[in-house]
Amino acid sequence: MKSMLRSSYSLIAPIYDIAIEKAMRQAREHSLRALPTNVPSDVLISGVGTGLDLPFLPALHRYTALDFNAAMLARAISRKTSLDINWLLGDSMNLPFPDERFDHVVLHLIAAVVPHPKLCMSEAARVLKPGGTILLFDKFLRQGRKAPLRRLLTPISRNIATRMDVVFEEILPPDLEIERDQPALLGGWFRSIVLRKVTMA
Repeated sequence: MKSMLRSSYSLIAPIYDIAIEKAMRQAREHSLRALPTNVPSDVLISGVGTGLDLPFLPALHRYTALDFNAAMLARAISRKTSLDINWLLGDSMNLPFPDERFDHVVLHLIAAVVPHPKLCMSEAARVLKPGGTILLFDKFLRQGRKAPLRRLLTPISRNIATRMDVVFEEILPPDLEIERDQPALLGGWFRSIVLRKVTMA
């Protein structure tokens, strides 16, 4: 499944920006305003895609930008930016970092793309320092909502682009608490969420 998805995104990469850049721009910018602007931090962008988040990132931070698809990552690298960024080809479901490595993690349109969203979230939480935040922007089904068409289409869509049946509450790790959960696009199907890592007793 992962190899099929990787091949699909290699084909999508040249037209990805045309398809979603304008529609998602305001929501991306709003989500990234949650990053601090006064304290330099280590920030992971897990699933950087073609780099559409880059124009909205505060310049004071040190960034690690990771994506599982070489074609998407190459497009992100080609963007002209003065940000301090370390680029890395890697898997959001198996992050190549030690525990508690980052102050903040950005997950934009990746949790519903990967084959195992719960694992993606768990990995993001693992590499996050206690007190750090995860900025999540993605599409989620509301708990208890049947959405038969989205569930019917997911076995096809999950192999070529994205899942449409992910319930956020079902993939939330126990060491993350919700600080903000706001509708972002399409009547709340897309949500902008800020999570903070707490120390488990």
